[in-house]
Amino acid sequence: MPTSRQTEQGATEPLTSHFRVKLGSSNLTRMARSLSRRAFLGGGLALGATGLLAACGGGTSNGSGGSGAWSFTDDMGNTVTRDRRPTRIAGLNDAIASLWNYGIVPVASFGATALADDVNFEGQDTSQVVEVGTTYGQIDLEALATQKPDLIVVHAYPVDSEGTLDPKKPLFGFNDLQQQQLVNEIAPVVAIAMAGSATRVVDRTVELAKALGVTDETLAEPKRRYEEARERLSAATESGLSALAMAAYPNDGVHIAKAKDDPALRSYTELGLSYPDPGGDDYFWRSVSWENITDYRSDVVLYSLRAMDGEAMLKQPTFAQLPAAKAGQVYPWEFSSMDYVAQARTINRLAANLEKSRKVT
Repeated sequence: MPTSRQTEQGATEPLTSHFRVKLGSSNLTRMARSLSRRAFLGGGLALGATGLLAACGGGTSNGSGGSGAWSFTDDMGNTVTRDRRPTRIAGLNDAIASLWNYGIVPVASFGATALADDVNFEGQDTSQVVEVGTTYGQIDLEALATQKPDLIVVHAYPVDSEGTLDPKKPLFGFNDLQQQQLVNEIAPVVAIAMAGSATRVVDRTVELAKALGVTDETLAEPKRRYEEARERLSAATESGLSALAMAAYPNDGVHIAKAKDDPALRSYTELGLSYPDPGGDDYFWRSVSWENITDYRSDVVLYSLRAMDGEAMLKQPTFAQLPAAKAGQVYPWEFSSMDYVAQARTINRLAANLEKSRKVT
C-alpha cells in the first residue's frame, strides 16, 4: 500500500502495505525497523492512478500439464517466454497469495514478513513453501535457486499519482536492480502493477492465473462471491457514508490516504463510498498534525493496522472530537491480496462495518 512519512528528524520512513500482518505479532516492530527507504521509495512503493499505461497483453499457454510453448506479457511491457507452461512458481508474498487462492501452490516466497505472520496465508499449509526471505529486500538467492522455479511473480508500484512505472527502479520486493537481475537469472520475473483500481489489478492477476493453467471452472465460485461482496458494499454505501483512511503515530500526527492513489480505496469509491480528498501536493498521503485533525471530518475512520489502533487514537483528545470517533465508527483498514478470494473477504468485512454505521456529518 502506501509510501512514506516524514520522521521528526526529517528522514523518510516507509508506511507500506503491511496492513495484512496479524495483530499482536512481534514481527510488527521488527518489520517497521527493517523496511528501508530505498526498498519502498526506491522500489516505487506507492499506489497509482489509472493513468498508468494501457493494459499489456495477457498471458497465453498451450498444452496441458505444463506442456507446450508459453508466454506472458506483464505490466512493465516485458514478455516472458518458456518452452513449457511454468509449474514451479516463486515470488513476492502478496503476489503468490493470490495465485495460491486459485490453487497454484508456490515453491518459494519472499517478502516483508514470514508467511505465518501474514493474514493472507491463514488456513494454508505454509510448510509446503520454502521461505527465502522474510525481511523486505533480503532474499537468499542460493535457497531460491535450489527450488528451481520456472517463474517468479512480483508487483510493480507506480512512483506518482499519474501511475508512472519507472523501469530504472527495482520492482517491489527487490532491494535494488542488481538483486532483481540476479533473481531474473534464476527464473524470469513477471510483474503485475498495483495501479489504478483494484478491479484492474484483480483482473490482471486472473489473467496470469489462467495463463498458468487455472480454469474458468475453478474461478467461477470465487468470482461469484467476489461480485456478491461488491454488491453488498455498494448497498452499504447508499446512505452516502464518507470515510477517511489513515495511519496515525503518537509523535508524528496523522497521515490521511488519498483514495485515488490506492487501488483498493479507489475501487470502493467506484461502489459509492466517498473518501474526501484531504488535499496537499504530496503523493498518496496528506500529513496532518493532531492539533489540526479536527478539520478532516468523515462518517467513518479506517485506521492502518501498522500504526496506532482505533483504541489508541481515541485517547488523543483532538481525534476523539471527530464525528466518527464520537459515534464509535472507527474500524480497521485492511490490505489483502488482489484476487477474488481475499478481496471478497475484505470487502465483506468493510461492508459489515458500514452497515452498522450512520451518517454523522
